[in-house]
Amino acid sequence: MQLTFLGGTSTVTGSKFLLAHGSTRVLIDCGLFQGYKQLRLRNWEPLPVALRSLDAVVLTHAHLDHSGYLPVLVREGFHGPIYATPATCALAEILLLDSARLQEEQAEHANRHGYSKHSPARPLYTEQDAKQVLKLFHPVTLHQHLDIAQGVTLLLRTAGHILGAATVQLTVNGQTLVCSGDLGRPQDPIMRAPELIRTADVLLVESTYGDRVHPRESTEQYLANVINQTLLRHGITLVPSFAVGRAQLLMYYLYTLKREGLIPDIPVYLNSPMAMDATALYQQFRSEHRLSRDECAAVFRGTRFVRTVDESRRLDQLREPAVIIAASGMATGGRVLHHLKALAPNPRNSVLFSGFQAGGTRGADIVAGARTVRLQGEDIPIRAQVYAMDNLSAHADADEIMEWLRGFTRPPRQTYVIHGEPHAADTLRRRISVELGWQVAVPEHQETVAIDAVC
Repeated sequence: MQLTFLGGTSTVTGSKFLLAHGSTRVLIDCGLFQGYKQLRLRNWEPLPVALRSLDAVVLTHAHLDHSGYLPVLVREGFHGPIYATPATCALAEILLLDSARLQEEQAEHANRHGYSKHSPARPLYTEQDAKQVLKLFHPVTLHQHLDIAQGVTLLLRTAGHILGAATVQLTVNGQTLVCSGDLGRPQDPIMRAPELIRTADVLLVESTYGDRVHPRESTEQYLANVINQTLLRHGITLVPSFAVGRAQLLMYYLYTLKREGLIPDIPVYLNSPMAMDATALYQQFRSEHRLSRDECAAVFRGTRFVRTVDESRRLDQLREPAVIIAASGMATGGRVLHHLKALAPNPRNSVLFSGFQAGGTRGADIVAGARTVRLQGEDIPIRAQVYAMDNLSAHADADEIMEWLRGFTRPPRQTYVIHGEPHAADTLRRRISVELGWQVAVPEHQETVAIDAVC
């Protein structure tokens, strides 16, 4: 039995982990590489595995760094089942179709304005490619043991993080491999805490925040301070946000701040069709989060949904204070780019980044103090006040990951630290080794390990 790390190593993107047992092949996650160009170029390279030989894919959750490569996988020959929780299947449909549309639009825009180095520019995949993926989804309920390939049994448990997120357990020949996926926070105001897992022979654990802890200051107070300081300048607060999970958490906090009188009742706009579609799923999958039906309704009533392109463009002409939440969270695409172009050059405005910014993204450059960023062939000055807050993250921090690991009643025979930048992954590796005394390693990209050897 072998495990190959096809992504999610030395980076927080591109998660793909291939388990091979005899002639059986199961892929855990199928994510896009994002961030630095050398990482994004990997999306265009063929996987070092015969795609038709894959028996199944299992998703931990729907975020594109875990699901966004599926249209390429299917277009290139995979036609097997894709297993995920019902909420993940519903969210992945929204995310994949949106991702495909954005790629097609960006390629068309680049060709029309001639700023691509490629002639013609083309999308990694199309909306039609994404639609083919949807036919292969097989929803699996939590805690259901399911045989998904010869000799392979699947079990999913709650991971927190976003709707539908799950830890994956695969049992093969009496041995268990557990992949944490992205772990949520135990005290998240919306999502439920990750379930503890007691045993595993081999463990893959994420390390996005493996080298730090989230600030302990009040999230509400920080958010209120940014908005109120911007109000004093008669400016607009632009919040680049992930459409799934982060946007809904921001809506919740803004609703709470208004209810408690900590900020004025200024307009809050959600400008992301994908975020709007994802928001509707919170009512459908209420058992997966902490909010009641009435709380969901109240939060959503406090937000103005921007549906059309014309409505989106009109937001750039606003002259009174407001909060605009727009995708994407790292400013890599989507409607937030047009708002950055219009609002970032004005020092009265604020740009608030609400989560982790992967290296090589516009968000990371702006947070690091870049004076200009390249947007659609133009250099846009950044004169707005820039803020970054990590305590809105839906990822467990280093201490919270360690507390989750302490829930194991016996150590895994081997632990691999995945889905983290190099410093974060290695810092978590050292903590696991020193504090828990476990066998632990950080794998290399495309490294293959023999699980029989470690077990």
